[in-house]
Amino acid sequence: MVTAIYPGTFDPITKGHADITRRAANLFDKVIIAVADTTSKNTLFTIDERVDLASKVLSDIKNVEVIPFRALATDLAREKNASVIVRGIRAVSDFDYEFQMAGMNRQLNSDIETVFLTPAENLACTTSSLVREIASLNGDVSLFVDSLVVAALKDKFS
Repeated sequence: MVTAIYPGTFDPITKGHADITRRAANLFDKVIIAVADTTSKNTLFTIDERVDLASKVLSDIKNVEVIPFRALATDLAREKNASVIVRGIRAVSDFDYEFQMAGMNRQLNSDIETVFLTPAENLACTTSSLVREIASLNGDVSLFVDSLVVAALKDKFS
């Protein structure tokens, strides 16, 4: 059984994140969406809200589990017996950072492989930070996020 971890802040989870998750779920026996409880980013949603939204948005994918984490992704992978870390790449500009991260992760745990997946072309421009910015200005983000996330963003910015 091959378990993969897809770590991120998911603030909020976008249709691009969901697309990457579906692609990963088709490749691996189990995919753990690891929602980072990071202090380095100023998140809009709390860790509990982000886990709840991701759990609801991805609830139809049977081999996906959503959990919070506050550790190195490589340590979480070891703890969960995962052999793969999934990372989404939207554009060439993402690759340099992700390539460096994959190399660092390999140094931290050589038993873990990083797999890069790309979202559907119509989702390649979607980022959580752009979604938050558009929503903060009362823009329509329904093309980029699930209706549950649209409602949660409206609540945050009302």
